[in-house]
Amino acid sequence: MAKMTKKQLRIRKHVRLRQKVSGTAERPRMSVYRSNKHIQIQFVDDEAGITLASASTLEKMYEGNINAENVVALGKTAAERAQSVGITTVIFDRGGYKFHGKIKSIADAAREAGLKF
Repeated sequence: MAKMTKKQLRIRKHVRLRQKVSGTAERPRMSVYRSNKHIQIQFVDDEAGITLASASTLEKMYEGNINAENVVALGKTAAERAQSVGITTVIFDRGGYKFHGKIKSIADAAREAGLKF
């Protein structure tokens, strides 16, 4: 049996997590995706299959390194965009990543900006 790569292990964890976590229109799923260069956040209604709001470091305002300040700003921006659409409570989907470092910073910043999860 071949050894699994880190990416395959993360995807396996995410699939296992997604069996338990599902978003609705009242309480959408706050999905976080992290690559080597960028981070993307989406608020997803899984029943309808649509994205209600999103934020990403691919936007012009986050040029440069994805450091601690940019990650906190991204979390706050995502929370503000969600609240502008009428989202107040969410289910956090860490995407198979450890709840540590940048993922934790995003969650903490979103909580500070007013989201409940």
